[in-house]
Amino acid sequence: MIELLQLEFMRNAVIAAFLISVAFGVVGSYVVVRRWTFISGGIAHAAFGGIGLGYYLGVNPLISAIPFSAFVALIVGLLRKKASLSYDTAIGMIWALGMAIGILFIYLTPGYAPDLFSYLFGNILTISGPDLALMAALNLLILSSVFLLFEQLKSVSFDEEFSEVIGLKTDLIDLGLLCLIALSVVLLVKVVGIVLVIALLTIPASISKMYTYNLKKMMVYSSILGLLLVLSGLYLSYELNMPSGATIILLAGLLFALSYAYKHFSRQKIPKCS
Repeated sequence: MIELLQLEFMRNAVIAAFLISVAFGVVGSYVVVRRWTFISGGIAHAAFGGIGLGYYLGVNPLISAIPFSAFVALIVGLLRKKASLSYDTAIGMIWALGMAIGILFIYLTPGYAPDLFSYLFGNILTISGPDLALMAALNLLILSSVFLLFEQLKSVSFDEEFSEVIGLKTDLIDLGLLCLIALSVVLLVKVVGIVLVIALLTIPASISKMYTYNLKKMMVYSSILGLLLVLSGLYLSYELNMPSGATIILLAGLLFALSYAYKHFSRQKIPKCS
């Protein structure tokens, strides 16, 4: 691995792994606790509209995906509250519309989109210096927001009704959390792609939840676990000449299966009191 770090693209990939692991460990814990996995996947797929818009305008697709994804997150939250729609219904519509908008913009863009595949399925080896700067800025924004609003987010995540009773503006907090999910999606797009982003947001946090119900510990465990998964997947994909995004997710899925089996059989071995 030390020899690989002599390559610039590999150094960029390792730096990206450190940047994203903290963000998706933190936000992913909220996603798992709130059971918003489908919402995360919907926002991720709808973000394709922002990527298509970036191609059409001739700007970095990740930059255009930021406001687009945040707008999608706000629309999903407002539709649920104001239009009396369930999250499933709202996400189903926004998911399809976002993808359709992205496809339309790419179709209208002259020429060929050379790295479109990396936005769909991810390729951590294509991350550049400007991408790292953008990821660092997003990471700082996500972590600072969570630090400032930790207690409010924690309260709403575990007991929304009680949070309303004590006077918290749960609607605004929900919208804020949805925007954090949107920013995390953009952060992860170049690593695993919009198709697989939902797995990296939820699998490390789901594994961590098997071993602790403490939210702070879950965030720390998820971040460490996510970093190890990304670095391991990166190394294996390079050595075996496999797609990096898919390799990372397969490792995560395997680890989840092993963790679940371990917890299941551990409970089976506990003697029952007569």
